[in-house]
Amino acid sequence: MSEDTVVRFRKPDAVRDALTELLREGAQRLLKQAVQAELEEFLAARADLCDEHGRAAVVRNGHLPEREVLTGIGPVAVRVPKVRSRTDEPVVFRSSLVPPYVRKAKSVEAALPWLYLRGISTGQMQEALSVLLGEEAGGLSAPVVNRLKLKWQAEHRSWCERRLDADRWVYVWVDGIYSGVRAEDKRLCALVVMGVNERGQKRFLAIEDGVRESTQSWREVLLGLKARGLTEARLAVGDGALGFWAALEEIFPGTRAQRCWVHKTSNILNYLPRTVQGKAKGLLHEIWMAPTRTRARAAFERFLETYQGKYPKATECLQKDRDALLAFYDFPAEHWVHLRTTNPIESAFATIRHRSDRAKGCVSRATMLAFMFKLAIAAEESFRRLKGFPHLAKVLAGVRFVDGVENSEDQLSRAAA
Repeated sequence: MSEDTVVRFRKPDAVRDALTELLREGAQRLLKQAVQAELEEFLAARADLCDEHGRAAVVRNGHLPEREVLTGIGPVAVRVPKVRSRTDEPVVFRSSLVPPYVRKAKSVEAALPWLYLRGISTGQMQEALSVLLGEEAGGLSAPVVNRLKLKWQAEHRSWCERRLDADRWVYVWVDGIYSGVRAEDKRLCALVVMGVNERGQKRFLAIEDGVRESTQSWREVLLGLKARGLTEARLAVGDGALGFWAALEEIFPGTRAQRCWVHKTSNILNYLPRTVQGKAKGLLHEIWMAPTRTRARAAFERFLETYQGKYPKATECLQKDRDALLAFYDFPAEHWVHLRTTNPIESAFATIRHRSDRAKGCVSRATMLAFMFKLAIAAEESFRRLKGFPHLAKVLAGVRFVDGVENSEDQLSRAAA
């Protein structure tokens, strides 16, 4: 191949397009304004302090040397102000936005596990990030990435031991997430538990190594959560194939079960020929989208009558979980969209679950769990509160809901009290 046939792409730092420059300049201005606001708040909190001559005890004192912080749009220059004290008491201003020695934004660090799961090896991290961010990403070399992996493993271990009793957890979602990446010659399956507290905040509660079908693995996860202060949730949502349900009945017998309709639909369609799957899926949709339990049961029976003769395995698959599939009708209608499936977990781990290519070489299970943990925590930051979250307190208080509507007798009894 001659040199003339090779097309060389310029790095982003060499591409001076107006939009990128505008974004960087805007980011720099916003960062400067935000740090300045932090400084003013810092000085205002100490405005009453005076020296022996009655002057302000804490005053501005120039800036620290300018440095660049690596962000998703490339390096952004920042100068952090300094302060000095006119008394013997030392005072130091520290910006929460730009802590000392920070050289890269959290979004850049969060990209590393994602890149690894996309098949980028440790040795290729620097090259991959250089394409995205320019040559300034050179500080993220293989040794640096290796140190980050050890740091993430330590963070994951600490996260797995944190207490959970500061919140009351109303609903939990569970699933087994296969990474698709070889970890010590085996596919890693992470046992994931997500919960929502009474304020409507969704949080990951557990991300642990295990065997998806194993009741013992789920028992260990639930016992660990219980030891850390997790109390019985009102409802658990998950796939019917999990060994989780036997463990749940043993550890948290008061938690009701709701089977995931996405998993159940997929399982039922596997027993049907392609020619009838479209119609069957429509009939199943009529069940779990029915406005009342009565209409859902009628649609349920219609599906059984339609397919029981020719496809008994499909109808048996649906029939065996009848009660668990319709449990959501006893909870607020605003919550149904969240309770009918395990989508809160599925969407957060889409990158991992849908990955088809494997990273080169084997990685340790601890490393893969750390990667999953970092991706989960990054996704958690963008979670929105549960729809209809004001009803969560009522669910915890034991208020009954019929077809998603608060029971009128409970409303009258509370009004009388």
